[in-house]
Amino acid sequence: MTAERTIQPCGPVCGSIRPPGSKSITNRALICAALADGRSTLHGALDSEDTRVMLQSLQQLGIGTRTGDASDQIIVDGCSGRIPATSARLFLANSGTSLRFLTAATTLGHGTFRLDGVARMQQRPIADMLDALRQLGADVRAERENGCPPVIVQASGLAGGRATVRGDISSQFLSGLLLAAPHARRGVELVVDGPLVSQPYVHMTLAVMKAFGAAFDVDPTDLSRFRILPGHPYRACQYTIEPDASAASYFWAAAAITGGRVTVQDLRRDALQGDVGFCDCLARMGCVVQETDAGLCVQGGILQGIDVDMNAISDTVQTLAAVALFARGPTTITGVGHIRHKETDRISDLARELRKLGAQVEEWPDGLRINPEPLRPARIETYQDHRMAMSLALVGLRTAGVTILDPGCTAKTYPHFFDDLENLCLRGQASARK
Repeated sequence: MTAERTIQPCGPVCGSIRPPGSKSITNRALICAALADGRSTLHGALDSEDTRVMLQSLQQLGIGTRTGDASDQIIVDGCSGRIPATSARLFLANSGTSLRFLTAATTLGHGTFRLDGVARMQQRPIADMLDALRQLGADVRAERENGCPPVIVQASGLAGGRATVRGDISSQFLSGLLLAAPHARRGVELVVDGPLVSQPYVHMTLAVMKAFGAAFDVDPTDLSRFRILPGHPYRACQYTIEPDASAASYFWAAAAITGGRVTVQDLRRDALQGDVGFCDCLARMGCVVQETDAGLCVQGGILQGIDVDMNAISDTVQTLAAVALFARGPTTITGVGHIRHKETDRISDLARELRKLGAQVEEWPDGLRINPEPLRPARIETYQDHRMAMSLALVGLRTAGVTILDPGCTAKTYPHFFDDLENLCLRGQASARK
């Protein structure tokens, strides 16, 4: 892909689209299938950098994986909870889910495993997860004094027992522990210390685990204590993956920004992914949201700024920020201090790029306030963050001269995003001419 891409303004974006499979569900299902007893087939799986590094790492660990009859099918020969390899050096790029989930999974093996990533990954915290794994009997450590990767796992199986894990940095710590727990030698009890961020992702983890046969005891309204019951290891299954709701947010937002109408196929309000809640934000801003037979549809309207706690749907903060630029009145986003530890600092760096576009932005430790002003052309830095590129590209649908630098960073989760966005815009224009 080119080093930069200038977005062409268009009229109302109208049409329907089915984004690729959920990255979050794909990587969770890959872990469960890899640890299961027997051969699983994943249908609708995402093909992206994040899922490829997961697949490559599973293969290095001795897990057999291959593409099925369809390009979005992955066949996994599970290892029954016994990692075949006795050593591996795993490179996970900047995939937080892959590194954190595999850190926990490799403790089930016997041998030495090293997990590392790009420079940004070496700044992303994991010490609290390692501490919880040590409480469960694992021998794990971070090579760096800052408690960040590379991670060394001296594996001899995971004993199990009781552990406490912080919940305010990343829900991926808890999800990684949960995913490995059914194959510990005895039952596992996990207690969350403090508030738990991004709770819908934990519900997602539990749903995928249940589909593969795990059993657990948890209050779904509390999510502060989890008991993973022994004697219920993963079993192979046929598993279908939903379209990615975080990716869907860009197309719903395109409808909001341009006054169009977009249906995302095969996603509904009862999806496993909490990010469908982004549509509720758009409804509060003035859009019409409908659940149709095809999927969730958003019709743009006159936009008003809102105050919203986005802790549960923090992967869509940047998308809502793009919509906020076209609203009447300010939009205040809170509850998302943990996104400073993502692919980039998604509060400070987002604020910087929004100011380039002309907005007035106030930044706080856990969020920001966006005061829309007349927009202007800008060259948008993406900080190797796929969501920065996809979200702020939407501004160019209404504002001339918006150029996205390093658009290829979207390969992390959505390699064909710009093609899909352009095609959807063209279909809308064709429909308007009829």
